[in-house]
Amino acid sequence: MSLPKLQIALDNNTLSEALQSASMVADAVDIIEVGTILCVAEGMEPVRCLRSLYPNKVIVADTKCADAGGTVARNCRTAGANWMTVICSATVPTMKAALTEMEDIQVELYGNWTFEEAKLWQGAGLNQVVYHQSRDALVAGETWGEKDLNKIRKLTEMGFKVSVTGGLELETLELFKGIDVFTFIAGRSIRDAASPFEGAMKFKAEINRIWGE
Repeated sequence: MSLPKLQIALDNNTLSEALQSASMVADAVDIIEVGTILCVAEGMEPVRCLRSLYPNKVIVADTKCADAGGTVARNCRTAGANWMTVICSATVPTMKAALTEMEDIQVELYGNWTFEEAKLWQGAGLNQVVYHQSRDALVAGETWGEKDLNKIRKLTEMGFKVSVTGGLELETLELFKGIDVFTFIAGRSIRDAASPFEGAMKFKAEINRIWGE
């Protein structure tokens, strides 16, 4: 079982805020994500800026693309993204079109997706998924539970690289012990810390403690 990576989600509302956040944590994380909110607010400019500033980092454009996969992916790639996201409700042809333009595609799991659909994504060449507790679900009081963990386990057993996100805190990581998580994606819990760099390093230390044993 490999050591999970750490990804910072830049769900800032402006480019200037995102660049400030990135400057404080880039050295402590493995992957930098231009969040959906930032993509909507600022387009591909954050991707271009982050690629220029951090040429050796994996950069994800969290577009949650639902259509025009090839065109959206081409725009993301041209701006400098390594990966982008598609929503699980997108058609398989949309996902395949996106994959032809990018190094890799992540399928964002929301709503009532099925494992039968997951097999179709896998058959189309997609091997990354992002398992969510959505921001809205967390506000409504939902928390991580055994139902989520069982789905994540099954996805990893199918051969997917599963990233996990949604209200992750240091104490949350222990829940996933024994599961081959590909990446933990954290946003506000790191960005809003008194010291974002120290916050990210604490996440890395906890990942090392749990999965490095």
